[in-house]
Amino acid sequence: MADAPLLIAGLGNPGAQYAKNRHNVGFMAVDTLHESYDFGPWRAKFQGQIAEGKLGRRKTFLLKPMTYMNESGASVGAAARFLKLLPSALVVIHDEIDLAAGKLKAKTGGGDAGHNGLRSITATLGPDYHRVRIGVGHPASSDRVVGHVLANFAKSDEDWLVPTLSAIATAAPHFAEQDMIGFMNQVALILHPPEHKPAPGPKALGPKPE
Repeated sequence: MADAPLLIAGLGNPGAQYAKNRHNVGFMAVDTLHESYDFGPWRAKFQGQIAEGKLGRRKTFLLKPMTYMNESGASVGAAARFLKLLPSALVVIHDEIDLAAGKLKAKTGGGDAGHNGLRSITATLGPDYHRVRIGVGHPASSDRVVGHVLANFAKSDEDWLVPTLSAIATAAPHFAEQDMIGFMNQVALILHPPEHKPAPGPKALGPKPE
């Protein structure tokens, strides 16, 4: 299905009051993609905001569901059905409390780990889509989770958030090839480049023995 369009959905909640929340990092990621590549303007469709462009040579749609997080599947499902996409042509980018802040992981299929946005999408389309999980850290206790994800990123979080979103955008053309391993490898190289140690010079020559 490499010739089929690609759909990249970033999850979040609509409204200015939620814009800088940890829960909205999926919106932030697709906004960065929109700014980084040649996508058309955002349009209201599929109970969301959608933009059309290309990653590599593959037609690609960016989607921000405007349904609130818990009903993300209504928007993502409507777009996927209209575009006649298999789950393998869907990438969902979302916040992940089970990863330390700044950690990034990609996976295909599996459970929703209590994420209401994923639960809604899985109920609509099944579990076999790709996910990019952006770690936002876990509060000390489970009863503080809602307050944690609905709070704004701290100013200090920008030190990892801005480079991470930029790295996701740079590596995103791998999505067009459904190459999640290549995507993660490129992100890792961008965020943690290997150290280049200087090559050892010639050994110093001591005085010749008499």
